[in-house]
Amino acid sequence: MSGFWSTWVVVLACVTAGLSLFLFVWGITMRIPTQADGTTGHVWAHGVLREGVRPLPKWWMVVSLAAFLFAAGYLYRYPGFGNFAGKLAWSSRGEQRSESAANDARLEVRLAAWRAAGIEQLAANPSAVSIGHRLYLDNCAACHGSAGHGNHAVGAPDLTDADWLYGGDSETILKSILEGRNGMMPPQGPALGHNATNAVASYVVSRSGTIAPPDQVAAGKVTFDTLCAACHGVDGRGNPALGAPNLFDNVWLYGGDIASVVTTVRDGRSGVMPPWGGRLTNDEARLIAAWVVAQGNARVAAR
Repeated sequence: MSGFWSTWVVVLACVTAGLSLFLFVWGITMRIPTQADGTTGHVWAHGVLREGVRPLPKWWMVVSLAAFLFAAGYLYRYPGFGNFAGKLAWSSRGEQRSESAANDARLEVRLAAWRAAGIEQLAANPSAVSIGHRLYLDNCAACHGSAGHGNHAVGAPDLTDADWLYGGDSETILKSILEGRNGMMPPQGPALGHNATNAVASYVVSRSGTIAPPDQVAAGKVTFDTLCAACHGVDGRGNPALGAPNLFDNVWLYGGDIASVVTTVRDGRSGVMPPWGGRLTNDEARLIAAWVVAQGNARVAAR
């Protein structure tokens, strides 16, 4: 706080306290002239009502005096009087640092015990999963949703199912969290043209149970086997090494309706999972991975 504002706070505090103390003393010491009947002589309502004078109640004076003493003690012990830090030298920042350090110390005790455990073991630990969920909500839910079910609008995959772009083992999930992923589906529209693009999309959605014109499906299969199988495999089941998704399981990053698939084939897609290694510690990333694994385990158990 600059010298000017410190002085301003001191003056304001002194004026406020001094004026309040003056009014307090004045209120209990001043004497209002009264008549023999104890009234001031002021009369209202055609002489029916007369203004009386009563001293301030003792409880009010005791409470007010206690408030003045409390205020003086507070300004002596805590900051509030300009640049004076108070006898205790307390600050909200110091309190926050102290509480954060204590919380970190308590957390470190747990983390130290969990470092020797594998992610699958952590996924079976309710306490570890609970902390992992909180970390997930703080860092991942904006794209993948609070329940981890993904978001077609940004191409964020469902993290609770058995479908994985790069593999669903715990170490691969941890690597995705720490190092990120860059998935790119190149646009095929310029090479295929309108009709072939629609035919490939028809073939792809037909393999997921959507009814499409048979002639479109047949033509699309030929194009798929020639152009798309290089990344997605001849059987269309994808390639984790490239992050190429399985196209025949009815799980979609950007939506599985014919219009969305046509858009994907024609214009391509560019999906980026940013690396979180610079924001999260390895311990935190492991706990998030444990929460993800636990969601998949729970979904399998529910079937």
